[in-house]
Amino acid sequence: MPPRSQASRKVFFGLAFAIVLDTFLQLLWKSAVADIPSQPTLWQTLQSMARQPLFLLVGLLMAGQACNWVVVLDHTDLSYAHAITSLSYVSVAALSVLLLGESLTVPQDLGIALILLGVWFVGKSDHQGEPSAREAA
Repeated sequence: MPPRSQASRKVFFGLAFAIVLDTFLQLLWKSAVADIPSQPTLWQTLQSMARQPLFLLVGLLMAGQACNWVVVLDHTDLSYAHAITSLSYVSVAALSVLLLGESLTVPQDLGIALILLGVWFVGKSDHQGEPSAREAA
């Protein structure tokens, strides 16, 4: 397999993984903060976080997300990667409706449509990722 197609495969899977990680991260965050009082003091917030193991999982997912992001950016440009990973906003909204019983407003629906349109346009563009130092050698 030529180096360019290997890089494309890494970018595809890295971006897909970034979307999945961000989706789970946001859904876990929503679930974790549901138990925090509506007007908490700093101390109450810290106590709630200490009692909620989901916050630890959120932290671990954030670390994994950061590591994955570094790998993705090693193989493609930021403007492309950031636009594609905005699909996590769509997946979070859809899963929040399905799993958490939330509802979407018309402006939110329009925002989702704009995100999808923007990702479609970016996906059609000719993006040129810089090869990493390992690939260039």
